[in-house]
Amino acid sequence: MESSSAVAADLIDFLNASPTAFHAVDEAKKRLKSAGYVQIFERQDWDLKPANKYFFTRNYSTIVAFAIGKKYVAGNGFHIVGAHTDSPCVKLKPVSKVTKCGFLEVGVQTYGGGLWHTWFDRDLTIAGRMIIRNKKDGSESYLHKLVRIEEPIMRIPTLAIHLDRGVNDGFKVNTQSHLLPVLATSIKAELNKPASTDDSIENGAANDGSKSSKRTNPGGDQHHSLLLQLLAAQAGCEPSDICDFELQACDTQPSVIAGAMKEFVFSGRLDNLCMSFCSLKALIDATSPENCLEDEVGVRMVALFDHEEVGSNSAQGAGSPVMFDALSRITSTFSPDSKLIQKSIQRSFLVSADMAHALHPNYSDKHEENHQPKFHGGLVIKHNANQRYATNAVTSFIFREIAAKHNIPLQDFVVRNDMPCGSTIGPILASGVGIRTVDVGAPQWSMHSIREMCAVDDVKHSYEHFKAFFQDFSQLDSKIAVDI
Repeated sequence: MESSSAVAADLIDFLNASPTAFHAVDEAKKRLKSAGYVQIFERQDWDLKPANKYFFTRNYSTIVAFAIGKKYVAGNGFHIVGAHTDSPCVKLKPVSKVTKCGFLEVGVQTYGGGLWHTWFDRDLTIAGRMIIRNKKDGSESYLHKLVRIEEPIMRIPTLAIHLDRGVNDGFKVNTQSHLLPVLATSIKAELNKPASTDDSIENGAANDGSKSSKRTNPGGDQHHSLLLQLLAAQAGCEPSDICDFELQACDTQPSVIAGAMKEFVFSGRLDNLCMSFCSLKALIDATSPENCLEDEVGVRMVALFDHEEVGSNSAQGAGSPVMFDALSRITSTFSPDSKLIQKSIQRSFLVSADMAHALHPNYSDKHEENHQPKFHGGLVIKHNANQRYATNAVTSFIFREIAAKHNIPLQDFVVRNDMPCGSTIGPILASGVGIRTVDVGAPQWSMHSIREMCAVDDVKHSYEHFKAFFQDFSQLDSKIAVDI
């Protein structure tokens, strides 16, 4: 059994490899392939076999991995842990080129409900994906490529207190005018502009002298040539070969295990890459030993979705058919009977895993008296009578029984009646697919900050709980009778 520090150290590696949702999917893909999972593609037919392991990606920001039990037959259930790959951040606008007062700034838009004041005075860089034109043997193709500039190239400076005496009474951020990162001074950028990026690039013309189009090249009037040069250098291409991109600002400070007793994780994007990592590691470890799928009658699955922070309403979000599509295609591979998918869904179970709010010692009044999740206390089962979470008595019982069997700690959370309640992918999938669901998450502080915090012990508790779920659910579910 791995120690808490070993599991947390593995999480740190995952976090540092995943500055964006695209990179998180890429890292998950590498880990799955190393564990013997075979990549399949939604555009192609699937040839699936029992006791085998597969995964697919959608938009390269959502990934679904699954292992089919050796005793699986069409109509049997799916045992799923679902999480999300995205986190609140600032993303580059389609036209990011901003020049003010002799400075080159980068136009950004806010993504999700971030604590935007935490983005000030941080050493920032840029990461994401680009579409690159590839010319070879007289023909053109277009490649998807991940990019990440390692060193800090931007910063959002705060205003001196001497110019804003009331700032400590309330730091109010105008996200349109105050949140623009500074890239360079105009003078330095002009003096250091290479000859290959003269006015023809600034004016939108390609290097070969052909007429440029904003539709196929985001240069010229859309983005600073300096920024395009940095991105092209990372991608190993010319700035004129960059056709489009989805990029975001990222903190350059690495994730670490910290605290006087080395009991905490300090990092960005714990919401929700911590749960993504724990579920992925649990699936890999629950399907790696020889003969581990020998007696499994169901399908063990992890689904990591994009766009949870903005409502999940996208082709790759939990609100899309991606979950149902996966269940349906797997079922139909083993039987042409279309009625079996409904039977399968009623036998399935989803653990919706999204980070939870830990009790904060400086704001203890923000928690309901009898529901105060604490660090080191294990996963938190989330309850809400108004269905902001999808937990009910049956689903929470199942999750508790697994914890009790393996002596894993567990906690409960209900938001105060006088406070609004957040939500997760749980209710979206429970209502959209019709699958039994429990909402859980590891406790953390500073949720939606650029720098968040959780406990090392809870990383291990979460991983062990998810792993036990994959191993034990089939047997436990066979003993539960509800709709009789």
